[in-house]
Amino acid sequence: MMRCTDGIVFLEDVRLYAFHGVLEQERRVGGWFVVSLRVHCNRIARACTTDDVGDTLNYAVLLDMVRREMRQPSALLEHVAGRIAKSIFERFSEVGAVDVSVIKENPPMGGNTGGAGVELHLINDKTESRPAGI
Repeated sequence: MMRCTDGIVFLEDVRLYAFHGVLEQERRVGGWFVVSLRVHCNRIARACTTDDVGDTLNYAVLLDMVRREMRQPSALLEHVAGRIAKSIFERFSEVGAVDVSVIKENPPMGGNTGGAGVELHLINDKTESRPAGI
């Protein structure tokens, strides 16, 4: 017999064009971003035996949620990542944690880099009050 203690559904390296940035030029012209997501959910253990998509988190739904949040311009990548996690927590109360990274390709900072970004680990603790916006 086996027991699943944690399940993760993930999206890796989703590349999207969006309009995030502190500078007005970034928000006007836009640029390429890469989003990766790991959603922790014990509920998905049941899918190991049922083979039913209703017993897991549908990654196509998660992708639609990422796309929706990426379409909303923000100055900070932290804000974008926080919104992505918040929307997942609001839709799926059984999600325990979300790891999300948002990388801006070719950021305007005067250096040659493959990207710059943020990575957040957010826990869905319903007993703890969250700061505004998260």
